[in-house]
Amino acid sequence: MNAQPEIGGRAPVAIDVEAEKSYWWCACGRSKKQPFCDGSHKGTVFSPVEWKSDQLAQVWFCACKRTGNRPMCDGSHKKLDPEP
Repeated sequence: MNAQPEIGGRAPVAIDVEAEKSYWWCACGRSKKQPFCDGSHKGTVFSPVEWKSDQLAQVWFCACKRTGNRPMCDGSHKKLDPEP
């Protein structure tokens, strides 16, 4: 069985990142601190993903958890079914 993460948001999140700082991206979709991990994955098959930038920049983290370029947005949120 392939577990599917919860949708943490329906749009990417722009973050100003620092060089060489670790950012822990939420992979389960349960975190209340999207797009970052708050430990809500405990007891699931998911683990946060560490990411570091080599420079000061603004980047777009995926919130829908469907990206093929973890943890960055690849536009997958545009393919989600509309919210009920």
